[in-house]
Amino acid sequence: MLIPLDYYRILGLPIQATAEQLQQAHRDRTLQLPRREYSEVAIVARKQLLDEACAVLSDSEGRKAYDASFLAKTYDRESEAAQEAKHQRSKTSAGTATFLQDTGETAPPESKTLEAAPDPHTPSIEIDDNQFVGALLILQELGEYELVQKLGRPYLNNGSIAIAEGRFGDPQLVRPDIVLTVSLACLELGREQWQQGQYENAAKSLEAGQELLLRESLFASVRGEMQADIYKLRPYNILELLSLPEEKVAERRRGLEILREMLQERGGIDGSGDDRSGLGIEDFLRFVQQMRKHLTSSEQQALFEAEAGRPSAVATYLSVYTLLAQGFAARQPSMIRRAKLMLMQLGRRQDVHLEKAVCSLLLGQTEEASRALELSSEKEPLAFIREHSQDSPDLLPGLCLYAEHWLQEEVFPHFRDLANESVSLKDYFADPKVQAYLEALPQDAETANEWVVVQPRSGKLPGRLQPTAGRSPAAIPAQPPTAKQGASMVTLTPVPGEASTAASGAKSPATVAAPSAVAPVSLPIATVPHPAESTSKHRRRQHSGRSGASGNGLKGDFVDQARTKAAELTAQVKSMPPNKLALFLVAGVLSLLLLWLILSLLASAMQALSGPLRGEQALVRLEEPPLEIPALAAAPEPSAAGAVSGEITEESAGQIVQSWLSAKAAALGPNHAVEELKQVLTEPALSRWQLMAEAQQRNNAHQRYVHKLQVNGVKTNPTNPDRAQVEAQVAEKAEVFDRDQLVSSRNENLRVRYDLIRQEGQWRIMDWQVIK
Repeated sequence: MLIPLDYYRILGLPIQATAEQLQQAHRDRTLQLPRREYSEVAIVARKQLLDEACAVLSDSEGRKAYDASFLAKTYDRESEAAQEAKHQRSKTSAGTATFLQDTGETAPPESKTLEAAPDPHTPSIEIDDNQFVGALLILQELGEYELVQKLGRPYLNNGSIAIAEGRFGDPQLVRPDIVLTVSLACLELGREQWQQGQYENAAKSLEAGQELLLRESLFASVRGEMQADIYKLRPYNILELLSLPEEKVAERRRGLEILREMLQERGGIDGSGDDRSGLGIEDFLRFVQQMRKHLTSSEQQALFEAEAGRPSAVATYLSVYTLLAQGFAARQPSMIRRAKLMLMQLGRRQDVHLEKAVCSLLLGQTEEASRALELSSEKEPLAFIREHSQDSPDLLPGLCLYAEHWLQEEVFPHFRDLANESVSLKDYFADPKVQAYLEALPQDAETANEWVVVQPRSGKLPGRLQPTAGRSPAAIPAQPPTAKQGASMVTLTPVPGEASTAASGAKSPATVAAPSAVAPVSLPIATVPHPAESTSKHRRRQHSGRSGASGNGLKGDFVDQARTKAAELTAQVKSMPPNKLALFLVAGVLSLLLLWLILSLLASAMQALSGPLRGEQALVRLEEPPLEIPALAAAPEPSAAGAVSGEITEESAGQIVQSWLSAKAAALGPNHAVEELKQVLTEPALSRWQLMAEAQQRNNAHQRYVHKLQVNGVKTNPTNPDRAQVEAQVAEKAEVFDRDQLVSSRNENLRVRYDLIRQEGQWRIMDWQVIK
């Protein structure tokens, strides 16, 4: 049978090789044995072909005759048939993925494959049937991976009988050798395509080889290599599939399915599970950040909202970005309100006050936006906001400018469908749907749910999603692992430090860690100066800030907010009729007189109390009190409710947790007994809950709780006897009231792990987390 090989390629030599080079190449190729999985039959057949090539080329007469035939076939470029054959071979090489799918059962019978004469312009040699396995092995070593599959796969079909009849040697040895050669060709072809950036084709090649080995139930170690490469290839494959045009629905859906598989194996975006991709938490966060620009806002919303329910702080934060972007672009403030509720959940672990300020601004809650800015610790954005609010009594002008910059430069670019959209607060507030929603928006009685966010198991923060605005995202090295590099080769290039915010005031889009936050307070809807409210004012005032967002008139309107209100009141007084104005002045004078009278009486009373006693002096004796003092029953010394000293037990742990639940109900209840929190909590939980309770008190909101508690176990820290953990099952029913009106309720049954510390002999709760 004819095989598309030549003696020079078998030995790995050019046609100009000398006799010494010929002998050296033969020795080297003979010593370079193939993988240990090959049988002796394959190794012998391979050596026979090496010996035959060396023998022919070592004989001067034989080499001269062979060279004449070789050159005639190789360099005949005038033949149209040769040109067409070359074109067909290049098409076969480019369409490898399609070829892999079409091979197998649909391949032509083996008799036609080998018996048909090869391309007349391609060098070939005649071999015996029992040398076929050796020829396949040499082709595989030469990198002819497509040709190996084309020649070898037909004999592995279910209908093939050539191997079973012993045409190529012992079927028990030959069939595994052919399977191994074809599967190794798939493995090396996949790695070659991976290096060329053809990630989807690489995945298909690896999967084709893996399916062959699974069907034949052979070479588990080779199958393991393929599976390891498939796992490491998945991030690259996902990026390639998701970057396809939106019309490629099936391919992009496959990319999302692979991504969900990885997330499930990792336990979430910031999970610590092993998906066998070789990516740590930080690398995976960078990969997610690279991937986002290929997803639409609706795709991100579905993905990240599902991940946020694990729970996941990073997914929750990304959901906030998605809801903000969609809500602003689609003029749906209800989505922005949902984003604000999710930020309230994140407030336990992050400083998200700046994002809360933007949400409040877009919801028309300007006073709440100002308070959120006061609580933020973001230095550069706050400096930008203050700089552009210098002529204003508040920070709203700078916040408006910052919100436009932030949405335009840090939020929208990460969405495939919004990257080219422009941001204008003027157009947003001018939309009738937005105006109608903001007018009907009720006062918020939204409180943070203390059970939602779970502290990372390691106690460390999961890291940052670095911004990529203003530069191309970090590229993933397009290099498959080699035998030397192993699993450590496939890593993602770290994104450089945070993007500079000096020019835009924008902040990093996903800071996953920060001190505890105040539960947002609900306020009546503040009057938002409409950006389109005064055309003349817009013409007079222009932004003095940076970037091209300065021409929308927003800053001028907000700067004059207080002045406008004062002018309105002044005009209202001036426009009163004379009789009304006189009454107004008389009423003012009477009010001042009445106030002076009250203050005089108070001053006299204070002087009488503090001055010396006059008139008859009281008779006071040192040996007896002036009045008989009845004996009082001894009152117990004040002690913290539920305070426990000594060794911690399940019974005492139950008392501590029950005391916390009671203190929580009292602090957040209608009486707002905030001081009770000090009796059972310590830092960091104490400050967080004091702020939350005080915020609800200011907002005239409260909650009513019903708790059921069951302690499941207590564990003392073996290295620190003053630290302990309590695991408990807590059933909680909660009703949320806004000015005595029920606005929401919830019913949860959770397993919670409480962290306890003994301070001054008393056990107190430091923090807790929900466990699955």
